[in-house]
Amino acid sequence: MQTVNRYGIAALYAALIVLGGCATSPLGRTQLVFFPDSEMNRMGVLAFQDIRARTPLEEDPVIRSYVQCVAAAMLQRPGGNAGVSTWEVRVFRQDQTNAFALPGRKIGVYTGMLKVTENQDQLAAVIGHEIAHVQARHANERVSTGYLAQSGSQLIAAMAGGSAQTRSNVMAMLGVGTQVGILLPFGRAQESEADLIGLDLMAKAGFDPWQSIRLWQNMGANTGSKPPEFLSTHPASETRIRQLRQRMPEAIKLYEQARAAGHRPACD
Repeated sequence: MQTVNRYGIAALYAALIVLGGCATSPLGRTQLVFFPDSEMNRMGVLAFQDIRARTPLEEDPVIRSYVQCVAAAMLQRPGGNAGVSTWEVRVFRQDQTNAFALPGRKIGVYTGMLKVTENQDQLAAVIGHEIAHVQARHANERVSTGYLAQSGSQLIAAMAGGSAQTRSNVMAMLGVGTQVGILLPFGRAQESEADLIGLDLMAKAGFDPWQSIRLWQNMGANTGSKPPEFLSTHPASETRIRQLRQRMPEAIKLYEQARAAGHRPACD
């Protein structure tokens, strides 16, 4: 009887993977996503609140206005995400070369990133890359993968014969794990995908897509012996630049269309 239960639960678990987690990214890649957007938004908001509690905000109004201007142009582009008024955009006063966007419409840029981005177009490339992660549901994909890798056996054991309290404890543990997981690094395939989606997003907003290549050249020149956190799991600079160059003709068309339609950001 125990054998039947064990195999039955394993089969059920496999079915959940197949039936409940299939999705396709904006570039056509098959994804494993288990969580509804409402749950991802909740986790994103909690993660953002935690970051805000631990990290000082930039008080310089000029710096804040500059970042807000670039973010607004990106979010108000054609086909954008309902405008900047529905997003919370914050500048964190910390000398790390990093930025992020989270489900729940949260964007954070660290002041260290502003030392590497030479102009509004390069900052737009960074913000576009981060928005692309949200648009492509990369956080959901990452949390879902971690859910399987770390919790599958415990979930099966609890559901196979554990008490109600045991099952409750397992589910509580999974909730904590997913909230932490939303802030873990993305894989390189996801990073490459965000590069290309982000390139299109900045072009649609009227930012010069060629500056994305200049940005990654700057990143490579400023890494020294220790890569910045923003690049820790990203593809090598040469690989990323090659991929961006291959995508550039399409991005230039989008850029020219945006400029012709009057999308000409002026944040510098």
